[in-house]
Amino acid sequence: MAAPFENAFDEYHKLAEEASKFTSEEAPQGVQEGGEVKAIHYRDEEAIYIKASHDRVTVIFSTIFREETDRVFGKVFIQEFVDARRRAIQNAPQDRPPLELQGVPGVNNNAGGEIGYVTFVLFPRHLTRQRRDDVISHIQTFRDYFHYHIKASKAYIHSRMRRRTADFLQVLRRARPENEEKERKTASGRTFKVQGS
Repeated sequence: MAAPFENAFDEYHKLAEEASKFTSEEAPQGVQEGGEVKAIHYRDEEAIYIKASHDRVTVIFSTIFREETDRVFGKVFIQEFVDARRRAIQNAPQDRPPLELQGVPGVNNNAGGEIGYVTFVLFPRHLTRQRRDDVISHIQTFRDYFHYHIKASKAYIHSRMRRRTADFLQVLRRARPENEEKERKTASGRTFKVQGS
C-alpha cells in the first residue's frame, strides 16, 4: 500500500528540484501542474487519489456514506477535526469530486450524494525523508479511523437514547395511579369491601 505514496513523494522531490531552476512564470506546464493523479482502488467503490506537485502532495479519499446519518456524522467529525487542527483539511467531506480529480477515469459526479471526498494536502515539512514512513502510515489508516469514529458516535448516541427512554418509562410507571382500593380497614382492624361509586 505504501508504494504509490513513496512514488508520489519521490515525484514531488523531482518536481521541486526541477521547479527550483525556474521562476513561477517561466516554468514548463508539466512542472506547474505537477504529476498525474494516481488512484489506489482499495475497496470496491472507494479509492485514494494521490497527486504530486512541485510544492505539495495532495491525497484525496473517496468514501461511501450509505446512510444520511453517516453523512451528517462525517461532516460533524471532520469539522471537529478541522477546529482541533486548524490546518491540513478544509471543510470536507465534499459531496462533489475536488478539482484535482477532474478528468480522472472512474470518478463519477456523485449524483446520489453517497460519496464523500476528504482532501489532505501534505506540505514540504511532511515530505522529508525522516518523516516519510510515519506520514504514509498515518494517512493510510485515515479511512478506517474516520469510519470507526462515525460508528462509535452512533453507538454512543443510541446508548444515550436507550438510557433516556428507560428513564422516561420508569417515570411513567411511577406516575401510574394505584388500583383503586377494594378493601378498607376500620380503626378496630376489621376489613370491609368498598362499593364502587
